[in-house]
This record gives sequence, structure tokens and C-alpha cells, in this order.
Amino acid sequence: MIDWVAFGIVAIVTWISAMLIVAAYAFGVRLLAVAKDEGKNTSLSKTGAYACFTVAGLIVAFGVVLIVPQLSEAVLGFSSSH
Repeated sequence: MIDWVAFGIVAIVTWISAMLIVAAYAFGVRLLAVAKDEGKNTSLSKTGAYACFTVAGLIVAFGVVLIVPQLSEAVLGFSSSH
């Protein structure tokens, strides 16, 4: 039997996570483009861009930790296998 509530939760969280990854990466690319175009205050734009890339990478890394049972046990202290 399919647990539709759990399926819905996974679908919604996956959709939101994908949107956050894409938005963070796109905003980082935009900040790098602004840093090259304007030529002024490039350090602030580059710092913001790298922060966006870091956020996107952390979201992906957390997803990998949740998917791989050995990493879930090591990092979070619980196993997702039943």
C-alpha cells in the first residue's frame, strides 16, 4: 500500500529544494555577471556570488547525506532504512 501523505511530503520537499538550488545558483551567476560589468564594488558582488554557490552546494550535500544510509548514520545519527 502506498503512503500517499509521505509521498506528497517527499514530492513537495523535492520541488522546493530544487527551486532553492536553481534560484541560489542563478542569483550567484547574476552577481558574478554584475561584478564583471560594473567594475565597481566587485568584491561585494563576488562575495555574494560565492555565498550563493555555497548555499546551493550545501543543499545538494544535505540531500546526498539524506539519501545515502551510511552518511545519514555518520552525520545525522540515524538510519533511513527500515
